[in-house]
Parts: sequence; structure tokens; C-alpha cells
Amino acid sequence: MPLLKLRTNVIIANEKIPQLMSECSQLLASETGKPERYVMVDIEGGRDMLFGGSAEPLAYVECKSIGLSSEQATSLSQSISQLLSNSIDVSADRIYIEFSNCPAELWGWNGSTFG
Repeated sequence: MPLLKLRTNVIIANEKIPQLMSECSQLLASETGKPERYVMVDIEGGRDMLFGGSAEPLAYVECKSIGLSSEQATSLSQSISQLLSNSIDVSADRIYIEFSNCPAELWGWNGSTFG
């Protein structure tokens, strides 16, 4: 049920994508306390993007989960920013992260919902 969707203007080498996806998946599972088998990661690099009037490296992240707390969002913000800074060289002040706490009854999977 946790989802991390990353969009960035940084071109990510094809051979680095699996490692980054794995790191994002493990981080999200660990920080939310959800089994990794439910974590989904979507990464899109090389996008045309602008932030603050500049096309310097940047990232936009959507992070959604059932039961996501404000404390988890704060911790995830730091962890995700550090991961992206280390892996694709995007400065934390060039990253926006949108957090969403989705009600279980509004999250579908396997022909039903989690609610």
C-alpha cells in the first residue's frame, strides 16, 4: 500500500535504476512499518522540470500510505532527501515531497480494498 513516486530532471543511468528503486522500497517499508511486498516505487528521470526558475537538479516525490502519520512524514522527508542527495545528487532544498495518508477503504488491491 505504500507508494513512492519520484519525478526528476536528473537523467538516471539505466544500470542505476534498479538499485535506486530497491533503496526507495526498503526505506519506505522500514519507515512506514509496512511489509515491503506491498510497497510500490515508480521512478521517472530525465523529465523537463523547473523549480524556482532554475533547471538545476530537482525532484518531486509523492509518498502515499494508509495510516501515514505526521511523525512518519517528517522522518521520511529527511530520509528521502538524504537518499536522493546521495544517489542522484539532488540537494535537499531542490526536493518537494507530497505526503498523503490514504484511508484504507479508498486504497484498492487484488479486486478489493484494504478497508
